[in-house]
Amino acid sequence: MQISARNQLNAKITNLKKGPVSTEVTLDVNGQTMVSVITTGSADSLNLNVGDNVIALVKATSVMIMK
Repeated sequence: MQISARNQLNAKITNLKKGPVSTEVTLDVNGQTMVSVITTGSADSLNLNVGDNVIALVKATSVMIMK
């Protein structure tokens, strides 16, 4: 599958918190933790499980930098 998003991060699922409407997916991205909230329907459709290798696609209108 091809996609235009350039910010693609290889990640591993470390935790899933499923709710009736949304699911919190915790990812390990090269030792950094990233959390995504997706619909539970999408989590079920993708058959997501702890330990799965996935690609996180990041699309944002702004990126903040702090020093």
